[in-house]
Amino acid sequence: MSKDVTLVQVDGFEYIEGGVCAAQGFVANGLNCGLNPDKEKNDLGMLYSEIACRAAAVYTTNKVKGAPILVCKKHLARTGNMAKAVIMNSKNANTCNADGEEKAEKMCELTAGQLGIETDQVLVASTGVIGQILPLEPIAEHVKELAEGLSAENHGKAANAIMTTDTVKKEVAVSFMLDGKPCKMGGMAKGSGMIHPNMATTLNFVTTDCAISSDLLQKALSETVKVTYNCLSVDGDTSTNDMVLVMANGLSGNPEITREDENYQIFKQALYLILMNMTRMLAKDGEGATKLLECSVTGAPDQETAIIVAKSVIRSPLFKCAMFGEDANWGRVLCAIGYAEADFSIDTVSVDLASEKGKVSVCRNGAGIPFSEEEAKMVLGEDEIRILVDLGQGEASAKAWGCDLTYDYVKINGDYRS
Repeated sequence: MSKDVTLVQVDGFEYIEGGVCAAQGFVANGLNCGLNPDKEKNDLGMLYSEIACRAAAVYTTNKVKGAPILVCKKHLARTGNMAKAVIMNSKNANTCNADGEEKAEKMCELTAGQLGIETDQVLVASTGVIGQILPLEPIAEHVKELAEGLSAENHGKAANAIMTTDTVKKEVAVSFMLDGKPCKMGGMAKGSGMIHPNMATTLNFVTTDCAISSDLLQKALSETVKVTYNCLSVDGDTSTNDMVLVMANGLSGNPEITREDENYQIFKQALYLILMNMTRMLAKDGEGATKLLECSVTGAPDQETAIIVAKSVIRSPLFKCAMFGEDANWGRVLCAIGYAEADFSIDTVSVDLASEKGKVSVCRNGAGIPFSEEEAKMVLGEDEIRILVDLGQGEASAKAWGCDLTYDYVKINGDYRS
């Protein structure tokens, strides 16, 4: 199975290289400092903007929050949602430790000292094993080398530095126009397991050279997370360290977006493309996964109902197992729709299963219809499967993303700490 996803094309937006460093003024780096004994795997990363950025973030809803999240919130509150750099590590989540906040602050201090900026201008993120004490010595010994190696070309090294059980880096970037000014936006993400709505589900960093007010940056992020990362589920576990961070430095020279006008909608569409495509990358690289699953719900009475139904299907362990076995057991789709906590009638529901090999109709008006098992097996043999649900009760729609449930998921999580 290829872990590459088919990027969703939209007129006016062009996919480009560069990931989190595609936008003007951003540089990054990653290296192995010794937290991870595998010297081929980076475990420490840095992201830096040459000028201060407007910053917006959305964090995990887990009551247990990693120390880096608490520090990020404090720093953004002190700076009025401004930031210049992020220091990040994998292998150790720095969560549930008595000295966690102290060490997260120290990581920011070390970074600020190397970059010649204020500590509050640095944000911090960690991912990995929960409950293990984070050793600062390897980080302190390598932060100078990390900072000296910052460059736009090293975006991939930073993306590698945040990977845990991920098998591939997740990066995407787009270019677009605002008031005649060429603008760019790019991102990187990590996540393979412990992924479940609601936000946040992973570590995600997005950068842009657009100029936009802090309030509208936060509004665009919060609303876009609702229909992307909040609609992603791999295994039903919501992590403790998850966040999405967006940094905007304004170097494109576009007039600052201060109103919800056409330029704001273009910006928001760009953000949607970044987050939606990274959501799909995260789903396809789910722990042990062999298939990307996308449930598209149409005909809903309102968007909230569409979201609830789509997520209910994607989260069903029985349905996920059926997709692993390439079994068109559509009854499991109806079952998951039926226990979705929303108000709608099941009597008008239709279900199709689709992939690049075609489409098979399996249910109409809440009841099964004859279909070819051989054709269904061929459709489900692909590594990207679409579940098309039409509630037949309105005009609203939504999508949710996930993956199949395989033997390897249990193997991976049976010895995660080793």
